[in-house]
Amino acid sequence: MTDMIVVGGGYVGLSVALAVKLAAPHLDIEVIEAAPKDQWKKDPRASAIIAAASRMLGVFGIWDEIVTQSQPITRMIITDSKTGDAVRPVFLTFDGTVQDGEPFAHMVPNVAMVGALLKAAKKAGIKVSNGIRATGFSGTGAQAEISLSDGTKRTARLIVACDGVRSHLRDMAGIKTVTWAYGQSGIVTTVDHERPHDGVAEEHFLPAGPFAILPLPGNRSSLVWTERTDDADRLVASDDLVFETELERRFGHKLGAIRATGDRKAFPLGLTLARAFIAPRLALAGDAAHGIHPISGQGLNLGFKDVAALAETIVDADRLGLDIGSVNVLERYQAWRRFDTFRMGVTTDVLNRLFSNDVMPLRIARDFGLGLVERLPKLKSYFISEAAGTATANNPKLLIGQSL
Repeated sequence: MTDMIVVGGGYVGLSVALAVKLAAPHLDIEVIEAAPKDQWKKDPRASAIIAAASRMLGVFGIWDEIVTQSQPITRMIITDSKTGDAVRPVFLTFDGTVQDGEPFAHMVPNVAMVGALLKAAKKAGIKVSNGIRATGFSGTGAQAEISLSDGTKRTARLIVACDGVRSHLRDMAGIKTVTWAYGQSGIVTTVDHERPHDGVAEEHFLPAGPFAILPLPGNRSSLVWTERTDDADRLVASDDLVFETELERRFGHKLGAIRATGDRKAFPLGLTLARAFIAPRLALAGDAAHGIHPISGQGLNLGFKDVAALAETIVDADRLGLDIGSVNVLERYQAWRRFDTFRMGVTTDVLNRLFSNDVMPLRIARDFGLGLVERLPKLKSYFISEAAGTATANNPKLLIGQSL
């Protein structure tokens, strides 16, 4: 019997396996990933890694490797306008540091992050199996059993579900969700531009949804472009001329000539919150526990917060000689993470509804609110520390850079 099986070999699954293994090397841990081996190398996306998460990756001993391929965000600009507006007034700006010149976030290519995590996991002695899906789950008694698509079965004291927002393990465990769709899709792509971005990230609130420009190394930026789903599908399917024309209307000319160079894909956006984060012998983490709107750029970092809280819960229980898969142990993790996740889900939902429209009274109210925050330095500092994940007094050890 294995001590812990993690289903899902993305950044959350690999991180929770690595965090536990580094602190409790005697535990037998396996990661099972449905995607074929090396599929992660084809991921063209980049993600914003907040300061708290980079501290955790530093504890893992891999941040120095990752940071050489990343781009620090030095400044954040927020505007509110229509697509055709000739001028986009800046309502709010944030300095990109939290303390001692530490950037509040870095843009990191997903291949760099997953590659470093995978290498560290294997070095730590974690078995990683690819091309296998979980097809059955039972969590009764002193152990859990999962059936796999290759016809085999595995038993473990604890199963951790990191298998995405449409988690099969969550469904098989009977955990219900609160779910609704926004009728929006997020177009993700990469652009090259003529002038340097100087590490500045921008978020334009447009009537169809936010248009975020996130700096990458060199004269490149990653885009998260929200449109109504029908329009997003049309844009992704259009030829390069139509796509780049619509892109230029939103991107503007401040960085000179632009050209879309990355693959473009559209992902439906919605809110999914698990009603429970645990079941007998099962814990949910990452998108399996919560899927939120990308308007705040916190989806990935919520997953890293799950990792830190769950790993600390498991390691502390193991050191006390407790059963790491018991509901009594896992309740600590659920209590630690569920309120913060619910709060972030509600916040992103309200922000999306408030800003993704062109209702004039709402525009006046939100622009007044942004301008007010701009004039209150202490409030701005609070918001940046919240975004960086450094403001929470109840942060798990890994998120403040401490080993378990």
